[in-house]
Amino acid sequence: MSVPNTNITSKKYKKLVIQVSLNGLSFCCFDTLNNTINALSDVHFDQFSKETKIEDLFADAFSKHSELKESYDEIVVIHNNNLSTFVPTALFDERFLGSYLQYNTKVFKTDFFAYDQIEKYQMNAVYIPYVNINNFFIDQFGAFEYKHANSILIEKLLDASKNNDQKKMIVHFNQRHFEIIVVQNQQLLLFNSFDYQTPEDFIYYLLFTAEQLQMNPETLNLELLGTIAKDDAYFTIAYKYIRNVSLFNVSNLKKNNHFTTAQNQQHFILFQS
Repeated sequence: MSVPNTNITSKKYKKLVIQVSLNGLSFCCFDTLNNTINALSDVHFDQFSKETKIEDLFADAFSKHSELKESYDEIVVIHNNNLSTFVPTALFDERFLGSYLQYNTKVFKTDFFAYDQIEKYQMNAVYIPYVNINNFFIDQFGAFEYKHANSILIEKLLDASKNNDQKKMIVHFNQRHFEIIVVQNQQLLLFNSFDYQTPEDFIYYLLFTAEQLQMNPETLNLELLGTIAKDDAYFTIAYKYIRNVSLFNVSNLKKNNHFTTAQNQQHFILFQS
């Protein structure tokens, strides 16, 4: 965990947030004095062999982006993978983190488990962080804070559902997996993550989930978020089977930065970290 710089004379009023995955990283630099985002970059890792160390790919990214080597008052690393789940606080015991994950992902005795407290909604996100990537960042920064992408995603979606008694399904797209979330007036009714390769994979999981929750495709409100656009095949196939489909409304988030609607949808988590 990082210790924020509170010394006014040495304070930079700068915050760095890095979202990491095995496919690459994205980062943004915040001006904390004016609450603005000064820089945004995406780094995608091309196909690489099993012998390639992920740390070497990150080292290469650091060598090419000077912003990653500047000084910051606060550094936050967001782990983006589908190795996470949510546990109500009343049922949570930090001694048994691995047991919460074993039902939806393959866990090993050697895995390192972590959790984020979401006190506002009385739940904890349990997950497996990328330990080797964290070790790389320790070498680069020393101290920093880390959390899981889905912790931020769920909290913000629950916030947005306030005073809305209608069930809403949101799908958040990443490059190789997507999350299905169902919320109703700040209650989390469902969270699940799926790997996918084709639009047919996506619509199969989507319709199966809707059926399990007895949500009628004719009346279901589906909102799409993340790496998704109206003109791609995933939106098209969703619209074929679901009557009410739209992109998640990010107008409130967009008020706080100068980036496009598409960038605010893609970086919904990064921009609110």
